[in-house]
Amino acid sequence: MTKKIGIIVGSLREASFNKKVAKKFAELLPTGFEAEFIETGDLPFYNEDLEMEGKVPAQWTAFREKVLPLDGIFFFTPEYNRSVPAALKNALDVGSRPYGKSVWGGKPALAVSVSPGGIGGFGANHILRQSLVFLDMPTLQQPEAYIGNIIQLIDENGEFKKETQDYFQLIVDKYIDFLEKLEA
Repeated sequence: MTKKIGIIVGSLREASFNKKVAKKFAELLPTGFEAEFIETGDLPFYNEDLEMEGKVPAQWTAFREKVLPLDGIFFFTPEYNRSVPAALKNALDVGSRPYGKSVWGGKPALAVSVSPGGIGGFGANHILRQSLVFLDMPTLQQPEAYIGNIIQLIDENGEFKKETQDYFQLIVDKYIDFLEKLEA
């Protein structure tokens, strides 16, 4: 049976480096695994007043229904002001509610931060990890996935350099091992 890995990208920008990295990670999944990109840009901001019969936004329901059956989640985030983008945090909040019905609990996670800067979104990565701990999502610890200086990792044809792809493959392989150990 094919396992589905949800891919959530915090950046909403069309030409986002995070989207480019996420697409490459999806391509690197082994046989038996399939990527499913989950949209977050259309989610209304979480407001508990809407969490009642007849008021729940259809986008929240659709999002929760897409995430619930997934076997694991890859999160990709840029760093905005030493934190994660609002769209990503909102997606975490929407999926965690209503209280007691979180779609996140127990799903193995991967936190990847991508940045043109040298520290690779370190702050955003750790803020994201804090939320994942609270959401009961076991998260791959090593190798840490801070993808800094992203512009230098792409060749003149717009493709990731071989050593970068090799590093991405290492992360994906370690995540798959992690997921399978948790399932055993």
